[in-house]
Order: sequence, then C-alpha cells, then structure tokens
Amino acid sequence: MAPKQPPWKRPAPPGKAPRKPLTSAEIKAAKARADTAGRRYPNLVDNMWALRQRRLSDR
Repeated sequence: MAPKQPPWKRPAPPGKAPRKPLTSAEIKAAKARADTAGRRYPNLVDNMWALRQRRLSDR
C-alpha cells in the first residue's frame, strides 16, 4: 500500500463544491490552536482542523 500524501500535495476531490471561507470564530480557534503549538500563525493543518469542527458540529 502506498503511503498517504500530505494534504498540500493531494488534488482536490472531483465534484466537490468550493469551500466557504472560515468564519471569525473559526479563525480565532485556528489561531488559538497554533499558539498552543508554539506557532505564530495558523497553518494549513490548523485551518483544516477548524473546518472539521464546523462539519462535526453540523451533524
């Protein structure tokens, strides 16, 4: 089995609607997560985490 590629190297899934921008609350959550990890600003993984929290709360 081939190892998984990192998210920034994967192509966008076909047929998916474009993502909506992060809300101000999600931006704050991503910044807080980055700060906890010792980063000055959120990276792709922090933003993906914030989007996942949105999808989990919609269930």
